[in-house]
Amino acid sequence: MLKISLSKLDSLFELIGSEKTLYLPIEKAGQVQFYQYEKGAKVRLDALQTVKSPKDLFFPQSECYARFQVKQNNISIEAIAPCDDKFVIFGVRACDAKSFELLDRVFLSEPVDAMYRSRRENGVVVTLSCNEPEETCFCKALGIDAAAPAGDVSAAIVGDELMMEARTEKGKELCEKLAALLTEADSKDIEAYENNKKAITEIINKLPYSDLDMSAFENANELEMFKSDKWEELSEACLGCGTCTFVCPTCQCYDIRDFDTGSGVTRFRCWDSCMYSEFTQAAGHNPRTTQMERFRQRFMHKLVYFPKNNDGEYSCVGCGRCLKKCPVSLNIVKVIKGLGGNK
Repeated sequence: MLKISLSKLDSLFELIGSEKTLYLPIEKAGQVQFYQYEKGAKVRLDALQTVKSPKDLFFPQSECYARFQVKQNNISIEAIAPCDDKFVIFGVRACDAKSFELLDRVFLSEPVDAMYRSRRENGVVVTLSCNEPEETCFCKALGIDAAAPAGDVSAAIVGDELMMEARTEKGKELCEKLAALLTEADSKDIEAYENNKKAITEIINKLPYSDLDMSAFENANELEMFKSDKWEELSEACLGCGTCTFVCPTCQCYDIRDFDTGSGVTRFRCWDSCMYSEFTQAAGHNPRTTQMERFRQRFMHKLVYFPKNNDGEYSCVGCGRCLKKCPVSLNIVKVIKGLGGNK
């Protein structure tokens, strides 16, 4: 295990940034998001969570696929090559790191999404343990350990030092390039690191949703849950605004659109939401015409359909963003409790 004083983090970030594009949780206009690092940026490793997850560094909110030009009777097509920019995402929390694994199941399954694959191959993920989890966090219920996040390199702030441990070949390569700034941790450092993990675990165990009962969704009867009379009541207040899908780290719905530039057409992919009335509408037909049906689809996918087809993995990582952001306090925890009989 390696370490560096927190007072030297700017030097660490500058060294990483000289080798690869570096993204960090940075505060701008009072909000913390993952932005490209620049000297003097207000880095917020202390912020538990960014407003949006860092998934858009692998699955961007919008990206160009192709450009079409028409000249007289000729049409030229410019295919956009996958991004080959090498980059580091530093400060990813355990829940968001887990979301990358879930997105891999979607975009790296056949047919493989070349754009996504290129970003995953070129990106290095440095995770950071959560020293102060919040009451809206429930990652433990989904089998995620906020005290020991995955990633290419896992890090933890312990006292006035940052402890780092490489977990993959990409992680080892990054740490080797940072060797001039990092030192080996001694036995006292390791002891402090382990005590820090225990302290985090104690906090997690006291959070209100840590022991959220997921048993109702284990080998759930799909049709029976689909037909449950609880969906009407659960969805009654839903506005269909799509906020939950926008901040969710595991949502992967998208649309392909063509934009007339005036001199041609640009085809791009952009995030979409199953909560919108036009989602899946084709040739004047929409199979989910009511908000209840769209609400049900979202949560059936996360809690039943996805785990059924992905070795029991739920399409939720317990980050709690939907608990914070829903304007009418509707969220996946209420659905889990409502369908599972939790109190």
